[in-house]
Formats: sequence, structure tokens, C-alpha cells
Amino acid sequence: MHPITIGEVARQAGIRQSAIRYYETEGLLPAPGRVGGRRVFGADVVDRLRVIKTARELGFTLDEIRTLLHGFSPDTPPSERWQRLAAKKLLEVNALIVRATRMKGLLEKGLRCDCVTVGDCILHDCSPPVTLGRRRIA
Repeated sequence: MHPITIGEVARQAGIRQSAIRYYETEGLLPAPGRVGGRRVFGADVVDRLRVIKTARELGFTLDEIRTLLHGFSPDTPPSERWQRLAAKKLLEVNALIVRATRMKGLLEKGLRCDCVTVGDCILHDCSPPVTLGRRRIA
């Protein structure tokens, strides 16, 4: 295994060099070796960075990622680490879905709204009345 430069690691992982340095300072990556004063990494760091990047894109916090990578005893299998984090995160995602669904309903209601004030629209049923022929149903 030959060492690779920070630029090559960044290219392979699909992230900026500054992100690599940031993840080092946050403790998500081990301190790299140095050759001639320049950072050099083992190829295994690319996989770790891909995991970090994917987790960040999906909404995991740095603390959650840190826990996943380092927050368990060394004898805890990775699958158990992942299951513990997944169980907790799933509760958060379900709450987010409920909130997003409510927000979607409110926005759709706003598209149909003809209320005088925003407060009326948000706080009351401002759905336009349904008409059947000439009869208006409130």
C-alpha cells in the first residue's frame, strides 16, 4: 500500500481537500502521516470519507458519524453500531416525515386560499366551498 496525497484522496472520495482537513480536526479521520511536511494517506481513508460523505448527504450529524465510527468499544461489531444508530435516527426521520407532510398540506392549502389574511388561512379552514350545480355546500 503506497501513500497517496490529499489531492488524490479528495479526487477519489469526491470531496474538497478542506473537508478532509476539517474531518481530521473533528476526529473523524486519523491524523495522516507526513512526507516532506505534506499529508499522505493510506487508501483505506477513501472508503471512510465516502461513508462520511454519504452519511452527511443523508442528514447525519458529525456527532452521529463520530459515534458510529468511534463511539463504541472496539469489540462491538459494526452491524451492532449501525443498528443502534439506525434505531435512534429512524425515530427522528419519522418525526420529520410527519412534519413535512403537515407542511405539504399547509402549502397546498395556501395554493387554494382566498382568505383576507395569512392568519385566517393558516388557522382556519379556508378551503373554497364545494358547489354541486347551483347549490353551494359549505
